[in-house]
Amino acid sequence: MNAFVLAGGQSTRMGSDKALLDFHGRPLIEHALARFRALGFTPHIAGSRPDLAQYAPVIPDNYSSSGPLAGIEAALSVSSDDLSFFLPVDLPLLPIDFLRWMTLRAQETSALATIPRLQGRPQPLCAVYHRAVLPYARAALAAKNAKVMHAVDHAASETRLNIDLFDTETVAASAEWAPTPPVHRWFQNLNTPADHETAALEEWPDIQ
Repeated sequence: MNAFVLAGGQSTRMGSDKALLDFHGRPLIEHALARFRALGFTPHIAGSRPDLAQYAPVIPDNYSSSGPLAGIEAALSVSSDDLSFFLPVDLPLLPIDFLRWMTLRAQETSALATIPRLQGRPQPLCAVYHRAVLPYARAALAAKNAKVMHAVDHAASETRLNIDLFDTETVAASAEWAPTPPVHRWFQNLNTPADHETAALEEWPDIQ
């Protein structure tokens, strides 16, 4: 399995570059990469951000200004493995143990997509995708439809492969590891200065 941090966004609502935003003394890009490295991956950065090459190898988008799906498409196009794990740069409160659990689940099922849900809503940017998604991501981008779930649902209907959607709350409730921070905080995106200020007050074991 390969691992990619999605870091190609414009950070419009933040007003400054999220990937380089300081969080507990390090830029967010370092936190995301460190999570994957803690799991034994050698991660890459997906997104047209050559300035981030000092942190990890960068895979540029093949479709400009097309959001996270463009990063997913570019990464799948160069991935050497059937499965690729994606993590957005702005989710610093996701526990490493949860990401490890996702890795094992995806390896066991080899599903077309392994996607967590929180409060019933899919979180398709923190997910594991099979290489079979690639042509459908490419077709969606060519058609100017950059919605990740649209491409994944289309791939599932055409290939008849399974989408493994699971409820994060159930995982946290049955986890043998301590689910900290509280599960409702795991997918808190840092989209605005207020989000950053609130999250920066947190102190959790995974924040180093």
